[in-house]
Amino acid sequence: MTTLIAGIGCRRGVSAEQIEAAVREALGDALPFAALRAVASIETKADEAGLVEFCTRNALPLHTFTREQIAALDAPINASSAAREHLGVDGVCEPCARLAANGGELLVTKLAHDGVTVAIACAAAHPHSNDTSRIKEHR
Repeated sequence: MTTLIAGIGCRRGVSAEQIEAAVREALGDALPFAALRAVASIETKADEAGLVEFCTRNALPLHTFTREQIAALDAPINASSAAREHLGVDGVCEPCARLAANGGELLVTKLAHDGVTVAIACAAAHPHSNDTSRIKEHR
């Protein structure tokens, strides 16, 4: 089974239910929730109650990354002016998903849903990693 990582950015105060709804929407019908192995976000979200609760409910580790680690990556596919203004980085969900997946390919680019942004990366080598038609884009 493919190992999936969900990169998540969120507004303060979002609920675990809002995060789960956004993750399930990003996965859609093509990617199974059961393949999700970890969640990744910026270190300032490490104590975000809804994010921590989502991870706890689903027994998923939460990996966090510093602004410097995020900034060291190539620019995200979907840069965020809000992330730049509030966090000092061009994006959260896409770069964090890539970092947690050890540079793995994004299968789902940034999806914004109810105060939550989600990107899905594949941690293992994907046989179609060069086929960009497999990337599900959300704008």
